[in-house]
Amino acid sequence: MFKSFASDALGLSDIGKIIPPSQFNQTDIDDYIFHEDNEKIYFVIKSKSDEYCFTNLAFIHLDGQSATSKKRLLKRYPYRHYAPSDVMIETAGTMDLDVELKFSLGGMAFSIDIDKAQIEGVRDIYKALSAIADKCATIKQNEHILNKSFDSVVGMFGLKALPETVILNLPDIINQTTHQVESSYHERLLHIRQYDFGAVFEHYLRG
Repeated sequence: MFKSFASDALGLSDIGKIIPPSQFNQTDIDDYIFHEDNEKIYFVIKSKSDEYCFTNLAFIHLDGQSATSKKRLLKRYPYRHYAPSDVMIETAGTMDLDVELKFSLGGMAFSIDIDKAQIEGVRDIYKALSAIADKCATIKQNEHILNKSFDSVVGMFGLKALPETVILNLPDIINQTTHQVESSYHERLLHIRQYDFGAVFEHYLRG
């Protein structure tokens, strides 16, 4: 017990280790992955009180209050709603035992201390998160362009200003065209919103 309190006081309990893929199924956080929906773990960082997990779909934090408490809070941040930003690494000084991986998700800041001996793995996570941040920004930009285009096309018909009863009595060709425009819009939106980043993680994983 004294060792646990001492490590908490010194901050050593906060230093995480990157877990090898062969041990993912031994982590507590593995029980909360949506394996049924093809969610896959790519990185797990484990300290004495916390587990941090990066999957193809989300960042997940199993938050422990302290190394001596059994209470834990599971927090899930899907990239669809919490785009990464401000991804940084704070390298270790001469006397430091850890490096810090810093990033934000939907405006919330995170800082994870990781054993400096695992700096190569930290770089891999940094690269993957940076790439995901860029892709999320591109998705939002493409959504904005698509929405503007859709509004312009719909505006050409002036349908938004017409009562529904009038629209129903318009020639079939106009209704069919409108339906095609809306169908094409939704298909394009689904194509743009690709928030499964498994290929990004696999690109930066080290063998």
